[in-house]
Amino acid sequence: MRKPIPTKVHGVLDYMTAAFLHTLPRVMGWSRQVTTTLDTAGASAIAYSLLTDYELGAVKALPMKVHLTLDALSGGALIGAAVMMDDEDDEVRATLAAIGAWEIAAALLSRTTRDYAAPPQPAAAGAVESGAWSQQSMPSAPVRAGVGEGVM
Repeated sequence: MRKPIPTKVHGVLDYMTAAFLHTLPRVMGWSRQVTTTLDTAGASAIAYSLLTDYELGAVKALPMKVHLTLDALSGGALIGAAVMMDDEDDEVRATLAAIGAWEIAAALLSRTTRDYAAPPQPAAAGAVESGAWSQQSMPSAPVRAGVGEGVM
C-alpha cells in the first residue's frame, strides 16, 4: 500500500507543527517545564527538517527515513514526557501525549521518497483528451487544389 502523505506535504506539516509547538504553551499559559519541553521538540524538528533531503529541506543531507525515525522518536519522547510530568494538569499531559501520537502517526503514514512528475505519455492513436482542443476537434477549411501551391 502506498502511504498517503507525500514528502512535500510532510515538510509543510513539519514546519507547521514546529510553529505550533512553540506557540501552544504560551497561548495556554502552561508551565515553564512544559514550555521548555515543547520548545526543544519544535527547535529540533526545525533543525532536522532543514537538513532533510526533501522538497522543503535546505541542506538535503539527512535521508527521509532518518527524518521519519527522528519524528517517531520525538513523538515517543513527548508521550514519555506526558507520563513523567505527573505534577501537570491532566489536560496538559493529554495534549502532550496527543501531539506525540500525531508525530508518530505522521511518520508512519509518510512516504520515504519524493514524488517526481512523470514525463508526459504519448496519447494513443486517435485519442482525444476530454475538453482539450486537438487537430481532430478543430474545424478546418476545405482544401482546394492549386490554391496556395504556386499554380496559376
